[in-house]
Amino acid sequence: MAFQFDRLVVGISSRALFDLDASHQVYEQEGLGAYARYQIEHENDPLGPGPSFHFVRKLLNLNNLVPGGPLVEVILLSRNSADTGLRVFNSIQHHNLEISRAAFCGGEAPYRYMGPFGCQLFLSAESSDVGQALEAGVAAATILPWAGDQTGDESLRFAFDGDAVLFSDEAEQVFQAQGLDAFASSERLAANEPLSGGPFKPFLAALHKLQSRLPQDTPQMLRTALVTARSAPAHERVIRTLRAWDIRVDESLFLGGRDKALFLQAYGADIFFDDQRGHCQSASEHVATGHVPHGVTNR
Repeated sequence: MAFQFDRLVVGISSRALFDLDASHQVYEQEGLGAYARYQIEHENDPLGPGPSFHFVRKLLNLNNLVPGGPLVEVILLSRNSADTGLRVFNSIQHHNLEISRAAFCGGEAPYRYMGPFGCQLFLSAESSDVGQALEAGVAAATILPWAGDQTGDESLRFAFDGDAVLFSDEAEQVFQAQGLDAFASSERLAANEPLSGGPFKPFLAALHKLQSRLPQDTPQMLRTALVTARSAPAHERVIRTLRAWDIRVDESLFLGGRDKALFLQAYGADIFFDDQRGHCQSASEHVATGHVPHGVTNR
């Protein structure tokens, strides 16, 4: 799906933005009717932060850097009805989040509204909705439970895995089928052949354009990092691919199979995207993490 860049548009579900665990437990144990009554009874009780709350707050703060129109917009895409979703909007106002557009879908999947809204990223706690978003050509991730808090500076730091996230899974298929030696040999031979784009390539391109619109005296307010299990000699193809795309990342970590979690913590990632569940689980102990159910490791 191609977008003409005007602003960065992110769609997010209610459970990714706020802590709805208690409400969801009512739904699972007592059904939809009890859930609706619970939400209405508590609609004036603000919801606490969910796993993507601090990321969203920092994302919206980028709008304070440039006068004359927002750089980013966050849209609520929810399976709630408008009636049960009133508590979510009240919580948005309580936390002073500049979110004004929403789709309340009454139990239906909200992915069909991502195109009309122009969403370039969708974050949800519902894996089936994420899968449908990816099939529709939108970068999407299932947000893992995380109760942490970004207490550092106000800069916004994205981190991405490479294969099956920024890039296609063509190299990962070789690794899964033939092992590390075959993968290294194949990547060495294909070093000058750019990899095809993965589901997050358009989103990374949008971030790159957004960086160019930030004031020159705030260059560090938005940073991107590639955090990959690759190492030499498989690094060269990645570097040449990004060069061929005319997209830069601020930091590149080639970890050679090391656990990514502590590196993500040291980088100060506000959100990390990876296709492998094990990497996501480890990372989510330290940073907000989205699982991208794409590629050979998810089949």
